[in-house]
Amino acid sequence: MPQVPIRSTPKHTRATGALLIAALCASAWARADDGKVPLFTATYALQWHGITAGYSTLDVKQTSPDTYTYSSRIRAHGIFLVAFPGARTQTSTFKIENGHVLPLTYREEGGGKDDDESLEFDWGAMRARGTSEGKMIDVEIPAGTQDPLSVQIELMRDLIAGHPPQRFALFDKNEAKQYDYTRERTQSLDTPLGQLDTVVYRSDRPGSDRVTRLWLAESLGYLPVQAERERGGRVDISLHVRELKRTGP
Repeated sequence: MPQVPIRSTPKHTRATGALLIAALCASAWARADDGKVPLFTATYALQWHGITAGYSTLDVKQTSPDTYTYSSRIRAHGIFLVAFPGARTQTSTFKIENGHVLPLTYREEGGGKDDDESLEFDWGAMRARGTSEGKMIDVEIPAGTQDPLSVQIELMRDLIAGHPPQRFALFDKNEAKQYDYTRERTQSLDTPLGQLDTVVYRSDRPGSDRVTRLWLAESLGYLPVQAERERGGRVDISLHVRELKRTGP
């Protein structure tokens, strides 16, 4: 999945969960440019080393006239609770400003107190403040910085606008880091949503052995219908779309 780093076993779900929630908004953006965000609920199957380990439920909601909240909640079952302890939840609030996604807050919970994150983006001061892994944060951020969820929404909007992304600044742990995005190939997939032609995008950082890939369906507004994380040349986590339902305008 596009540059959403994962720092430990409980954290590995953030990247895959983040990249898929964004896709829920893509198809409507392909038809409208008024800053409105479509509202959805979606379900993806989570696979751990090729075996179904649980499911991810994703929601996009409007919380005020110009503010949206979207979240990713992942639950494992059976023996996979060892690798995915408890339910992990990510929540981001954002707005659309000057045609771009502007993250406002980001929360991540469920991995234990020392793994949780709570961030606020102060765009007037160009700083991110809050707590991450038990430590206080108050650091400068560059323009265009995204959080682990909002980066996926910005990615979809760029593709719909016909501007393939090359790099994003993503706030990870305690600072904004640069992630590269590369179009690798096209591929046809058989999914519960039908047979879909997709464009495969790769996301990584220089010097890292972690690679995220997204299968984006152009006919669905670049909806990610599949995602995977590769570490050291081997895929350990993947997500596969199962259901998609629109819940609002």
